[in-house]
Amino acid sequence: MKGILFAFLGGAFITLQGVANSRISQGIGTWQAATITQLTGFIMALLILLVVRDGNWQGYKQVKPLYLSGGALAAVIIFGNVTAIQQIGVTFTISAVLIAQLCLTLLIESNGWFGLAKRKMRLPQFIGIGMMITGVLILKF
Repeated sequence: MKGILFAFLGGAFITLQGVANSRISQGIGTWQAATITQLTGFIMALLILLVVRDGNWQGYKQVKPLYLSGGALAAVIIFGNVTAIQQIGVTFTISAVLIAQLCLTLLIESNGWFGLAKRKMRLPQFIGIGMMITGVLILKF
């Protein structure tokens, strides 16, 4: 149950962040908005880490360097979301982002990439994604 709650919170905050970044970028630029977002996100995460004091600092040595660079993808994510929101609106952007996430996740899990256990995708998963795409098309038109 906690996982579902955190997923909903994460989804809500992604939407709020996208809208805020879009507004910021209108005044100062998209890459500047991404920079501010990354900086404030880093500061907030660091403050929470210092308060909560969980995790293992030594564990960083065991993480593959490729995975440590994953945070750099956030700059591209922010730029893409901000640009999409300005061009196609919040609802359509978030819908497209969710579909893209599901499609890539399906590909990752079905192939066992990044050390994940392979999962066989069946017809219901494909029908679900198809229904989401249909729903987005209905929303758009």
